[in-house]
Amino acid sequence: MNNSSADIYRRRIDRVIDHLNNNLHRSVSLEELASVAFFSPFHFHRIFVAMMGETVKAFTSRMRNEKAARLLKFSKKPIAEIAIECGFSSSTTLSRLFKQYFEVSPSGYRKGEKIKNSKICKDLQPIIEYHCEWKQQEPEQLFPVEIKQLKERRIAYIRVSDAFREGVVISAFAKLVSWAKQQNLYESETIFGMSKDDPEVTPKEKYRYEACITLPENFKMNSGSPVQHTVLPACKYAFIRVSGDINLVAKGINYLFDNWLINSNYECETQPGIEVFLDKENICNWSHFDLDIGIPVKAIKKLKAK
Repeated sequence: MNNSSADIYRRRIDRVIDHLNNNLHRSVSLEELASVAFFSPFHFHRIFVAMMGETVKAFTSRMRNEKAARLLKFSKKPIAEIAIECGFSSSTTLSRLFKQYFEVSPSGYRKGEKIKNSKICKDLQPIIEYHCEWKQQEPEQLFPVEIKQLKERRIAYIRVSDAFREGVVISAFAKLVSWAKQQNLYESETIFGMSKDDPEVTPKEKYRYEACITLPENFKMNSGSPVQHTVLPACKYAFIRVSGDINLVAKGINYLFDNWLINSNYECETQPGIEVFLDKENICNWSHFDLDIGIPVKAIKKLKAK
């Protein structure tokens, strides 16, 4: 573990926690929290989950309920006032969410009823099913990390929403491959995918994904083309190579964020991660993947003392 980098990450997340605790009475956006921590807004939530073991939403909800519990126990403030102070829209909302969380009503707790389901002292459960524990040294052996500098790239892409729905992304890649072959780009260019959203934040039906291919510098797009085009800026990436099923791919992605990144000398840039297909002939065969998975990084900056 890189103690210096881990300390920088911890101090940045501590700033977020302090900011949340001081603003529980209002709604705070992920962009605002990312700014407080000096992290890329695009990747902030993943870093928070890696450091804290729970989502920003779950953490904020827990803090609000726990603050309400303290005020109910140690103050004589009316429940309606406590609700507003803790960020609940009304005493009715506080009552409903407090009871869901602690299995006792606010008024009952104030009268001395015991909390039946206190999560304050319980171990946190995994956020999603492919967050998992590792055997010692296993991830480093499976996923050695290589830092690469990629130049500015012209790309063509097909963007889809509701990307977790069966067949949506595969159909986009099939369409992209067909177009690339018609344009004589398939053999020479790189085909990759980009996740435009965070699956731990964005609802599944709104999750966006792009099937992409690099373009030669002088390539001219035809009107009426089934693809869009843009330019990706030059960027440094931390890459791992994965050969296996979807579960191994998920483990590799989570290793990059949850283990490697927060113990490295890097932090995320404001660009999507990419998944480069090494075996073009099997791009649409999702029973097995051969990928270079990369997250955009830059050298971590130390926080200035206040």
